[in-house]
Amino acid sequence: MTKMKKIDWLLLLLTIFLVLIGTALIYSASCGIKTELSNLVTRQITWIIIGIFLLLLFINFSYRNLAKISYPLYFLSFLLLLLVLFIGKGRAGTSRWLTFAGFYLQPSEFSKLIFILVAAKYLADIGKKVKRFSFLIPYFLLTAIPFLLILKQPNLGTALVFLPISLGILWVAGIRKKHLTSLILLGLFSSPVLWFTVLKDYQRARLLVFINPNADPLGSGYNIIQSRIAIGSGGLIGKGFLHGTQSHLAFLPEYHTDFIFCVLAEEWGFIGGIVLLFLYFLFLRELIKIAVGASEPFARLTATGIAVMFAFHIFVNIGMALGMLPVAGLPLPFLSYGGSSLLTFLIAVGIALNIKKNEMMF
Repeated sequence: MTKMKKIDWLLLLLTIFLVLIGTALIYSASCGIKTELSNLVTRQITWIIIGIFLLLLFINFSYRNLAKISYPLYFLSFLLLLLVLFIGKGRAGTSRWLTFAGFYLQPSEFSKLIFILVAAKYLADIGKKVKRFSFLIPYFLLTAIPFLLILKQPNLGTALVFLPISLGILWVAGIRKKHLTSLILLGLFSSPVLWFTVLKDYQRARLLVFINPNADPLGSGYNIIQSRIAIGSGGLIGKGFLHGTQSHLAFLPEYHTDFIFCVLAEEWGFIGGIVLLFLYFLFLRELIKIAVGASEPFARLTATGIAVMFAFHIFVNIGMALGMLPVAGLPLPFLSYGGSSLLTFLIAVGIALNIKKNEMMF
């Protein structure tokens, strides 16, 4: 009973409520003219059932055991990311999914959470040595391996998630400010190399049209333009559930995944968008409280990484939909359609709840 009282019920209820909102939005998105999307809700509900089971499993699976198996999990993640490059499925020259028993799984989604565990484990083990730059070299290698493998798929959006997670965990671990500043400056100065040698033509085009979408309104700028139209057409209170036109008439691309926020804004309006942002605010606040309240370094760093992962996804996805950030292809937590991302997010919540249950100081 004592441990039950320690469960963060607000975080759990917020998670379930966000999942229900996502299911409703996906149902609305599946009512459009694209008949191949007609069974989206059925598939998503299947993933939800699996995800809730995993969430409950990880609530009761001690995070201390996760610390013990973090390196084997990292090695398994490395093998799967490598395997994707050879036999992975994708479209338009990408290779991101592995098929297993009829299901499509995206190893890059799970690798984000596994990286959080191994990063937290390494920094917790070295302790105060984090202030010595030489001890950070293995940490940079742990970051670079999945980052480069995912970038090779190519999947720039998911690869970029590793950078704020890595820096956020480093900051909480106690890295020297001058070292952190040097890393950020190094990343900025190396961006031209990334631009000319790593990014694909369509990725560079997305970044360029972000400044002026009308420069290519039927090409790279199309997504941003249609996204803004959908959000703007919702007005204050929206057109009503199932009455969105931009998504139902398929003007808005990827409206069930990357641009699911536009479906919400068009049907539920400005008020619906504000309510969603408030729910995410409460959700992130609970994760931060768990990170601050944890006494063990591994628990604190793991909770920090999970909070940063969620915050980055929310910020980038909604910013992209509003046209404030370039199109990056990141799912909106619990709302976007996708089994691998949903499972990753639900497992992450389960781990955070386990930390709250077993490792709170107060």
